[in-house]
Order: sequence, then structure tokens, then C-alpha cells
Amino acid sequence: MKAVFLKGSPPAGRDLLCNRAAAAVISIMNARGWQVKAFALAGMEIKPCRGCFSCWVKTPGRCVISDDDQEPILQAWAGADLIAFLTPITFGGYAPELKKAMDRIIPVLLPFFMQIRGETHHPQRYPHRRSLLAIGTQKQEDAESENVFCQLVQRNALNMGDVQVSTLVFSGDVSLAEIEKRLGGEPLFREVVK
Repeated sequence: MKAVFLKGSPPAGRDLLCNRAAAAVISIMNARGWQVKAFALAGMEIKPCRGCFSCWVKTPGRCVISDDDQEPILQAWAGADLIAFLTPITFGGYAPELKKAMDRIIPVLLPFFMQIRGETHHPQRYPHRRSLLAIGTQKQEDAESENVFCQLVQRNALNMGDVQVSTLVFSGDVSLAEIEKRLGGEPLFREVVK
């Protein structure tokens, strides 16, 4: 099984909770024998999406911004069974590092339209049943931000082809052992990562 792990947190040392969660995710995936492509987004050069839609009409499946680090993410995404995100929750959304990478995922979609649960969405370019695990961190509990984050993840899962999704949020000073316990017991993660 293949997994893509997008670590959208600040560089190592600047966010202890994100670092613990990242270590737990990698540890569990490796222990279960998964092929993991991990991307520490803070150390990568990912330019903002231009919104030009060239990845749909001029260079199908490929972004025309070719002089940055997004292409390996797109390649890994195409064949992944599980997409895992990790991000500090920023105003209920993703941190800037993850937001830029997510904006540039458009090449994995086709420019056509389809109905999913009565809404119009784009079909996947690489039809492959994926699951999504989104992990958010907060310095302190904030129910409103957590709720917005969970809704955002649900909307992204719908855009990914109505994939199976799970969202976890860690707040405060949670130990590595507690994070590993919650991740290991999480139904989607337990089911997908075997």
C-alpha cells in the first residue's frame, strides 16, 4: 500500500505538537509496511497556483509551473492509497505551506463535470480509491476552529472523489504515546493502514 504524507507545519523545532504528530504518523505507517512518500512542505519551494487552468487544457495532468517542488507531490498523489495531511489549524483552515500544495493539486482532476450527492464536482484524472486522513493541531482547544477545519476536510474529500475521510485534532501538550494511541485506534487509519 502507498501513502502520501504532506507535513504542512513549520520547520522542525518550531511546533512541537506537529513534530510529535508527524513522528507518530511515520512510525505507524512504517511499522505496518507501507511505502510512504513524505513531504515536509516548509522546506520545499512551492509557488502559488496561477489559476490559469493550463494543467487542464494545455498540459493535461501537468502544472505549467515546472521550476518548483510540486511535481513530485502530484506524481506520488496519483498512485497513493492514502493521503495524509498534517497542519496547524490556522483560522479553521490549513497552514500556508499545506494550502499552497493543496491549491496546486488541480492537475489530478479532469476539466469535466459530474454530480456527487447533488453537487457539481470534477472527476479524478487517475481513478483510484483513496482515503484521506487529516490531522490538525492547535496550541489550545478551540471548538469553532476545529469545526471549521473538519468541514474543510470534508469538502476536500468530496473534491477528491467522495473518498473515505477521517479527521483528528490534537490540542495542547499531547504526548507522542497518546498521539500514537489515538492514530492507531482511529477506525479509518486502522482499516486503511494494515
